Amino acid sequence: MTTTQDQNPIESAVAEEFAERMLGVLNDSALGLLLSIGHQVGLFDTMATLPPSTSAEIATAAGLDERYVREWLNGVTTGRVVEHEPTTASYWLPAEHAASLTTAAGPGNLARMMQLVPLLAEVEAQIVGCFTTGGGVGYEAFPRFHALMAEDSTATHDAGLVDHVVPLVPGLRERLSAGATLADVGCGSGHAVNLLARAFPTSRFVGYDFAEEAIEAARKEAAGWGLTNAEFVVRDVAELDAREEYDVVTAFDAIHDQAHPGRVLANVATALKPDGIFLMVDIRASSHVHENLDDPAGTFLYTVSLMHCMTVSLAQGGEGLGTAWGRQTAVRMLEEAGFDSVDVMDVETDPFNSYYVATR
Repeated sequence: MTTTQDQNPIESAVAEEFAERMLGVLNDSALGLLLSIGHQVGLFDTMATLPPSTSAEIATAAGLDERYVREWLNGVTTGRVVEHEPTTASYWLPAEHAASLTTAAGPGNLARMMQLVPLLAEVEAQIVGCFTTGGGVGYEAFPRFHALMAEDSTATHDAGLVDHVVPLVPGLRERLSAGATLADVGCGSGHAVNLLARAFPTSRFVGYDFAEEAIEAARKEAAGWGLTNAEFVVRDVAELDAREEYDVVTAFDAIHDQAHPGRVLANVATALKPDGIFLMVDIRASSHVHENLDDPAGTFLYTVSLMHCMTVSLAQGGEGLGTAWGRQTAVRMLEEAGFDSVDVMDVETDPFNSYYVATR
């Protein structure tokens, strides 16, 4: 009798190579947690300023407990992130590694992004349940999400919003300099709105988001900066009722999270004046999984989608568009919303997003 195993014999070399890869995944997953911790307690920024130092010296400089610092150092040393000299018991962070792990890296700080690993793990059991019951996990299950997104978007916007993104859009700087009305949908903690309001004091800005905590943070920053031309409103943009009211509408990584993204885009088109501009910034990806195979962040995008972006949409009875909805779907949905022209561009200071400029 011929067995299935006889028909499909296992290639031992292939199996061994795959098993080694899986062990590497396990190891790197643990390293991701160490990188997240290192960012949160300031160890990478501290070590970037130090010569080779002992664990006690590093702990003192960072104001942390030595025993915890030493165990963390050993973990990131075996992870080939930190270098170690056994004869002097010293550790140091190579400058080439610091370039991707410190706050000085701006939007390129990957240690900051590692915080998503433990954040998503907090809802793993609920996501597992959804595989059986359907539905989704709501925003309330992600108490740290707004703070993390605010930290990430602040770095991205500080690095390039005014100097790189605004000039990317034809005529936008001139409009804002002359005095225009701009609405940001899904504004989160409002840092983008406040940056623009400070740079263009003759224009008027409003940010919309349904998260009261985020809106309060936006208002606090605006007040601290002394801005009088920026306001923030708690509102579900799927219910935005505005007609030919704004010269410019923006959406920064907000559309793919919406319960009803098509309705939001249609509302945006209606809210714009006839010569208005919609700037939509969203995740850089293809709508087709086979075209994302070589994307170095492809697995990360689908994981974030499964465990946050898709599920929070489904929790609201939404469509669950997902993080990697992709360029093809985005362009199609913009056209269906009523935009006649859609240009897609990339910005050097933002490696994770595509920039869509749409007009009616």
